[in-house]
Amino acid sequence: MTDQAVAAGGVRNFYGRQRELKALRADIERTGLDTLAGHKAPRARVLLIAGRPGSGRTRLAEELVTGFGTAYPDGVFRARLTEPGGDPVPTARVAQGLLQDLGVAEPPGAGEDELTELVREALAARTAVLVLDDCVDAEQVDPLIPDNPDALVVAVARGPLTGIPDVRPCTLGGLDPKSAIELLTAFTGSVRVTVDPQAAETLVEECGGQPSAVVLAGGWLGARPKASVADLAKRLRALSGDPLSRAFQLVHESLAAPAARILRFLCLAPLGRADAHTASALAGCSVSAAASTLAGFVALGLAAEGEDGQYEVPGHLVPLLREQMEERDRPAEVQLARARMLERTVRLLQSCRAVTEPEGSVARKKLAGLPRALRFTSVSVAAEWLESRRPVLLASARLAVADGELDTLARRLVAALVRAETAHRGAEAAAPVLYGLHRLVLDVAERRGLHRERAAALLNMADLDAGTGRTRDALTRYRAALDAGRAADDPYAIGRAMESVGGSYQELGDWHRAGDWYGRALAQRLARDERADQARLYARLGTVQTYAGRYGEALRNWRAAAAAYRRLADLPGHARALSEAARVQEYAGRPEESLRTCEEAVEWARRARDVRLQAALQLRLADTLDRLGDPAAARLHRSAAERLLGSETSAYEIRSASSED
Repeated sequence: MTDQAVAAGGVRNFYGRQRELKALRADIERTGLDTLAGHKAPRARVLLIAGRPGSGRTRLAEELVTGFGTAYPDGVFRARLTEPGGDPVPTARVAQGLLQDLGVAEPPGAGEDELTELVREALAARTAVLVLDDCVDAEQVDPLIPDNPDALVVAVARGPLTGIPDVRPCTLGGLDPKSAIELLTAFTGSVRVTVDPQAAETLVEECGGQPSAVVLAGGWLGARPKASVADLAKRLRALSGDPLSRAFQLVHESLAAPAARILRFLCLAPLGRADAHTASALAGCSVSAAASTLAGFVALGLAAEGEDGQYEVPGHLVPLLREQMEERDRPAEVQLARARMLERTVRLLQSCRAVTEPEGSVARKKLAGLPRALRFTSVSVAAEWLESRRPVLLASARLAVADGELDTLARRLVAALVRAETAHRGAEAAAPVLYGLHRLVLDVAERRGLHRERAAALLNMADLDAGTGRTRDALTRYRAALDAGRAADDPYAIGRAMESVGGSYQELGDWHRAGDWYGRALAQRLARDERADQARLYARLGTVQTYAGRYGEALRNWRAAAAAYRRLADLPGHARALSEAARVQEYAGRPEESLRTCEEAVEWARRARDVRLQAALQLRLADTLDRLGDPAAARLHRSAAERLLGSETSAYEIRSASSED
């Protein structure tokens, strides 16, 4: 029983631990301390399975939860709290993964507290199990425990979770000899064990009864039908170190040099997962050689094969692989392996996006020229690949940025991932992922002093902040983007940031500051003769001045916006600006002027052949006529609006649209 599924002849088995399993099930039924005191437990019960990596703790947790049947009808949700190799996973990232599994939308850019609260809320109404694998400490676990006594948390950790009350611990040691020998036999077959049972007992004793060490010993014997169990026990006894490191050393040294190199480089794979193509890129060998080598690793107990064609190295082996890599491989070779892997990932992402482009486009022509292994046959195949590989791709981007020595490749990878996510999911659906990617771009830009990229990342993150109601956060980032744009002497970033600062102040209801910043942005656009931007900024100035009650200034800016749109031959924009000018005239107590301006706006909407806009403006005109005491004329315009749109849209919907316009 290992932290990965034990694979022997394609059969997944569970060995031993029946006493521990029985105790855990009894703990679930046992009354908690709060209940004994007369209070219903306010939170989910927490079971702890403690043991060193490779002790079979994860496999025991899985065996436990698969036996629940209908006791927890809302399902089992899983999260890993430690990266392969031992680095803790940030709690915010754990919560993001759980929210996706729970089907809860994640607000882009949300902080750790908000994300964990969403997880707890989602689990508060479910009779479900939360399996938290490889926990580092109580601080990781506590924010994820739901306030729901009908839910259950199964935590897997190295040691106790001090600080969480009423935790039910189950501490794992080695397997009992009988179970350890059964596990060994799954790899060797029964004959070699039966002919020398004493040697088998000695071997599992040398392995300390630790399932991971027994699996490696069994894999070594399975690959050598003529080797005796006694010989292997003797070899292990001659090595130094703990049982797992001795068993790993023996297996690693028995591999052919190319296979050993592939194995070591697998610790570079994001999340410890790699398919044959990734292993090929890492090792610089053929795909077929990588595929056969990976299959051999499964037989040796060095990797597990997933349903998606990826192979995963058990987390407890990653530190040992890193030690071997640092000892045997030159840093330049390791960095080249990383670069090959990242380059292949970039090309796959570019292909994933290119397949969404129209036939005959430049991107599709480039796609046709790629090797077959890097092409996707359809949009649906590419989307499925992106969905299934997303955790690995995001981990790859994070590792590339953290490396610090491959920043050019890291920037290309993040850019390709942003484009692929946007192409397949749309900017809104991909926003939570995009926010994290923009943050990675910002990290690289700040490290390298890339002011233009820093400005772009800050603007993108601020836009997402603004879209989720974090206006003050957005304002801070827009102002930082303005500083970066000025440092880069980037007119686009400067103008965009100034306008966005104005928009933030508008959202906060600070009309004076909003108008000031819009005015600054307009001055820059006027100096650069950027006419479309000028028209938009005149309109934004007119809006905030209207809200502020400065009707004279508002009217001048709406007139300027109307003139600018007319010069651009944007007839709908011209009509909308005139209609807003009419609104301001009405607010200012000049209904006759408002009527004439609104009539002019209706005429321009008619010329633009914008039926919906024309109908909306005619309804506004009808309202103005009512206020002027001409109900007959008002009815005529309402009838005209209804005729324009027929029965498809009600007058109520049109009024709503006109108010938005």
